[in-house]
Amino acid sequence: MEFFCYHRDRPGSSPLRRELLEEHWSYMDRYAKEMIARGPTFSGSGDGETPTGSVHILDLPDPAAARAFAFDEPGYQAGVYRDVLLRRWRNVLGRTMWDFPGGRTGGNRYLVLGLGSEHTAEPPAPTDRDELIAYGPLLSDDGTAWLGTAALVRAPDPDTARAVLSAGPYAEIEVHDWQFGGRRT
Repeated sequence: MEFFCYHRDRPGSSPLRRELLEEHWSYMDRYAKEMIARGPTFSGSGDGETPTGSVHILDLPDPAAARAFAFDEPGYQAGVYRDVLLRRWRNVLGRTMWDFPGGRTGGNRYLVLGLGSEHTAEPPAPTDRDELIAYGPLLSDDGTAWLGTAALVRAPDPDTARAVLSAGPYAEIEVHDWQFGGRRT
């Protein structure tokens, strides 16, 4: 089962986040084989230095394992995050971020979250997938109801990234600066 997990930072928690960085990476290393995508989000200021959250998309055995992953994370335990969005997810592209033909660098990267409006059906996936790093529906715990869409996208700007979901039945669309995650070597 695939899951989308977005830990949103508590305002002012950047010093604590930096302090826990090695613990966070060590924790994530335990899930390396299960990772579909991962990486931090940043403020829209374009500085690439002020974190606002962490995205993790994983293939885990069941919802209990996903909850354990999300809530045992060292930053969550220490109070770095203000909330966690944890949803079932379906990997429409059938690949990991490491398989993205555009590679780790080059161009701006974004997390685009579209939260579904009430009682709507899942919209079709985009046909042009060249700039999609990861894409899939956010689903109910039992996987039967569509609740929104999460995409990691390479785009020239936030408006272009937002357009990936603009044709769908969304009550709200969020766009966050995003980077490929993992240890820097």
